[in-house]
Amino acid sequence: MDRMDGMDPMDGWTGSIRGTAARGGLVGGGRCGVGWYASGNLGDACRSRRWRTAQDDTLGRRMAGPKFIAGEVAGRQAGRRKMTHARKAPSVTEKTDNPPVRLTVQETIPFLERVAVLPSDNPLLYPHMIAPLVLTDAAAQRMVEAVLHGDRLLGVLPSQLESDTAEGAPPPAHEAAGVPLFRVGTLCVVLRLLKMPDGSVRLLVHGVTRIAIEAMLADGPWPQATIRRLEDEEEAADIEMEALRKQTLELLQRAIQLTSMPEDLAVAAYNVEEPGKLADLVASHLNLKPQVMREILGEFHSRRRLERVFNLLSREVTVMEIGNSISERVREQVDRNQREFFLREQIKVMRDELGEKDPHERELDELRRRFADKNLPEHARKVAARELDRLALLQPAAAEYSVIRTYLEWILDLPWNEATDDTIDLDHAARVLDEDHHGLDKVKERILEYLAVIRLKGGSLKGPILCLVGPPGVGKTSLGKSVARATGRQFARFSLGGMRDEAEIRGHRRTYIGAMPGRIIKALKDCGTVNPLVMLDEIDKLGTDFRGDPASALLEVLDPEQNDSFTDHYMDMPVDLSRVMFVTTANSLDTIPGPLRDRMEIIRIAGYTPEEKQAIATRFLVPREIDNAGLAARDVRFRADGLRRLVAEYTAEAGVRGLQKQIASICRKVARQIATEQSRQDPAKKNGKRPKRAPVVVDAARVEELLGPSKTYNEAAERMGRPGISIGLAWTAIGGEILFVEASAYPGKGELKLTGQLGDVMKESATAALTFLRTNRQLVGLDDAAFATQDFHLHVPAGATPKDGPSAGVAMVAALASLLTGRLVRDYVAMTGEISLRGSVLPVGGIKEKCLAAHRAGIREILLPKKNERDLDEVPEQVRRAIRFHLVDRVEEVLELALQARNGTPARRRKGAARK
Repeated sequence: MDRMDGMDPMDGWTGSIRGTAARGGLVGGGRCGVGWYASGNLGDACRSRRWRTAQDDTLGRRMAGPKFIAGEVAGRQAGRRKMTHARKAPSVTEKTDNPPVRLTVQETIPFLERVAVLPSDNPLLYPHMIAPLVLTDAAAQRMVEAVLHGDRLLGVLPSQLESDTAEGAPPPAHEAAGVPLFRVGTLCVVLRLLKMPDGSVRLLVHGVTRIAIEAMLADGPWPQATIRRLEDEEEAADIEMEALRKQTLELLQRAIQLTSMPEDLAVAAYNVEEPGKLADLVASHLNLKPQVMREILGEFHSRRRLERVFNLLSREVTVMEIGNSISERVREQVDRNQREFFLREQIKVMRDELGEKDPHERELDELRRRFADKNLPEHARKVAARELDRLALLQPAAAEYSVIRTYLEWILDLPWNEATDDTIDLDHAARVLDEDHHGLDKVKERILEYLAVIRLKGGSLKGPILCLVGPPGVGKTSLGKSVARATGRQFARFSLGGMRDEAEIRGHRRTYIGAMPGRIIKALKDCGTVNPLVMLDEIDKLGTDFRGDPASALLEVLDPEQNDSFTDHYMDMPVDLSRVMFVTTANSLDTIPGPLRDRMEIIRIAGYTPEEKQAIATRFLVPREIDNAGLAARDVRFRADGLRRLVAEYTAEAGVRGLQKQIASICRKVARQIATEQSRQDPAKKNGKRPKRAPVVVDAARVEELLGPSKTYNEAAERMGRPGISIGLAWTAIGGEILFVEASAYPGKGELKLTGQLGDVMKESATAALTFLRTNRQLVGLDDAAFATQDFHLHVPAGATPKDGPSAGVAMVAALASLLTGRLVRDYVAMTGEISLRGSVLPVGGIKEKCLAAHRAGIREILLPKKNERDLDEVPEQVRRAIRFHLVDRVEEVLELALQARNGTPARRRKGAARK
């Protein structure tokens, strides 16, 4: 059963009902536009039935004069029922979502023995309401027709929902036609019935009162039941109730203004005095869920029912106000857009009349012209044409307009086919490298080999990526610039140090706010060619976090087999990087992922000798810093002894960055001196020219005068001189270094203590050194008591610096042996190498860097593993001439060469063990 959506097919009937309602004091209302509310008391309508109450002593008497609303209904069936004996109605406890309410059916409330029952789904019918219903079921239609020709009373009860029954509660007690019924319904009077052409029946019913089923009757042709009328629990009128009623009426008036509710609904509401009836009236016009409507129908306490309806009405008004506000804003926006559209169209027409072109059209024409002139690959041209068509459909004020415009400009700015001619002349390249860099012969040779392969392959770069590895200040970045100048390519450089976002390489997707291409695409745009030289600095300092792994993104960039179709997220199309020459730099290879390291060819730059540093300072650093300080060549002159002292006593590094800083400091001091003299000059003699003066000569003595005492000293000579100290050689990311190993003993149980922030490998080397000496104690002339009665402490100074690696194994053996025997380690001997428990000296890496560090520290002899003999070819000739190398294969040889004799003289040197 459904409430009718309209009464169009029943216009005559509707007019009749309205006339009847006018005569009976009815006011139009209803949510569907056809509902009616009766302001009069319809209790007399039930007098057409025979009622039996405890107050009636005239049994069997017919009640005359039945009246229904404004029309009389004959009580033709009034005498057909038997009267029941008076009885007291039981107490019923109803369960709702609110606290249980105990409802008492008074003795004066009548019972009806037999009433037809019609199950209803949705919506509900409240008492005192007139509403149309539609019936499609044939059995229900027959029942209603019989009721209409009888007493016209119909019990309408909603069907039971799952949400209407509390968890664990028993199922509904009554069913009608197999449909479980809700505990409360409405007794209705059928006013009129109309058959429709589609076979359905439409009837107009009037709700009289709330009812509850006492018992279902099984002896009828359709569902019938004995029912009991339920009265509201009224409260005495007070100020609070009156205030609640007025607030409800005000909210209702507001709801009528905001929605399409009938205006006469407010008149009907103002004429209702009872709170329960007012609640039913308002609830029938609200769009409520079925469960909420059942709760209101089942609430017998008038105050609580009105409070519940007030809350629902308040929420409905709030929702409607918010909806109206949103609709108003949308309408204003639409009006504004329409107004702007019309204004633009008017401006366009006026410009056409004046012969002027729209800036938007002019901009589109300019883009089309540029794309026509641009030599784009086919896939890029298709994308550009599609985006241009989209741009033409948008207004310049649209948010997407600037996004598409920026994307098209990136396509135009990228060099798709523009390239520089590679002038790979090996003689010219060799001259450029020699002009820009002193020394580095092996590095230059490898770069020339790389360029020769490119020349023979016709410019193809299907080969390994060069990776220059070395300490800071050795010229890795400047080598890249020299290669670019030698080949005639554009040069672009950006640092990867600290980069953690993968989008820095691959770019952002255009859907993001502030999206932009990656650094690789930017480098191509800045260079303007498809074959520049791009230098990726600090590739060993890439990071990783939640934003991605840039090192993994570089795998495609630096792979010659893949980078011919590199896809940037912003460009969203393949970009050819196969003609780009990539050169990378790093200080250490340990932090570079293995797959990325495999794609590169490593070229190590160990550092410079003091002679090379002096030559670099003379050729490059001194002229550059004189110019940076605003001096002329005649103002200052650096002598060879001054530069030699700068290198030896004021810098101790593998590169020349520190030397450059010292030279710059000297030039600034000279500049200050000249500027001071110039400011003190007689103003009358000033003519804007620098006065003639003798140049400042920077010799060895003047260096100390300008820079202060020496920054470095011969640490080896100061520390050596006691048993238990040896000099080792180590490799670091900033070049080679010397390190001291100190050993001490004190009474104990033969345990070993290690300090100096050593790594696991160095700790293992120290333990192996002590174990070897204890196992081979006859080599140092000791017995087991020397190891069992004392503990040993091995310390490597500079504890704030982490140290690890196998290179200090032989130095630890020498320090412990010196401590146990009392024989000094020679102060001009350094050593490196890993040891085994059997006494073998194993090879290590970084020989060139370690030899350079020993040379800077004034070491005259170095003990190297015999298997590292081939690495001596990489050591500069000056270092090989200044240092004597001893190639050892066993720890016994190390002790023989490193320890002095017991009388203080050096141990006997083995013939043929040294190499220059």
